[in-house]
Amino acid sequence: MEYKLVIVVRWDLKLSAGKMAAQVAHAAVNCAFAAKKRSPDWFDRWYAEGQRKVVVKVPTLDDLYEVKSNAEALRLVTSLITDAGMTEIPPNTVTCLGVGPGPADLLDKVTGHLKLV
Repeated sequence: MEYKLVIVVRWDLKLSAGKMAAQVAHAAVNCAFAAKKRSPDWFDRWYAEGQRKVVVKVPTLDDLYEVKSNAEALRLVTSLITDAGMTEIPPNTVTCLGVGPGPADLLDKVTGHLKLV
């Protein structure tokens, strides 16, 4: 597979599995819509290949912002997810970051060193 979407989760929040799944889904949907508009060729190739998604983790919010900055420097689509605070965490808590979809080798430059969830 040549294309993927990566979701980077803040591990310091210790989200429940269900909460994490919801946040990851928000990031995936937001990135897909943004990529379809901004990078339609990449979106179409990613979609045709089966919409590969990978979830990785970072230890802190600062680490998440560093990934975002590096991804944007490569002109990748990003989507920062901020929770409304209705359940487990306070309002306006940044939980995760979607990156892509785009060429896997390009995404690996900013997320390839991160560990899988």
